[in-house]
Amino acid sequence: MNRFAPFVSILFFVFFGQDVIGQDWKYDFDEAKSLAKEKDQNIVLFFTGSDWCPPCIRLERKVFSNEEFMEFADQKFVWVKADFPKRKKNKLSLVQQKKNKVLAQKYNRKWVFPVILVLDKEGNVLGVTGYRRNLDAKGYISLLTSFDSFGR
Repeated sequence: MNRFAPFVSILFFVFFGQDVIGQDWKYDFDEAKSLAKEKDQNIVLFFTGSDWCPPCIRLERKVFSNEEFMEFADQKFVWVKADFPKRKKNKLSLVQQKKNKVLAQKYNRKWVFPVILVLDKEGNVLGVTGYRRNLDAKGYISLLTSFDSFGR
């Protein structure tokens, strides 16, 4: 056995392990709406190009992977991800691609990435934002909460 194997495993987890932990992403909007009604929560819909959009990648790493943000996110919203990857190895199923396109036709007609929408349980838009370099996790918590309060 390679004597460096344990160190490689630890380094892999340190650098990539955060991507495994995070929001409980839903990929089916109808499922998310049902869950939002059941939990009496609003929905965050995130349009991303996970493998080609630098601001999308920064947002996931800088904000969505932040421990404080993850705690807030799980308690406050139902999370939906509409991903539009370009690399062949990240290709989504045809069914998922169709679901994401339907969402984009309704909520992201200009195909801007990243876009974050806060929606009520019925799917009505309460607020829209994107990647904001000047906001950290706490800033996004405040911003999303401000949108959430409009619908209550």
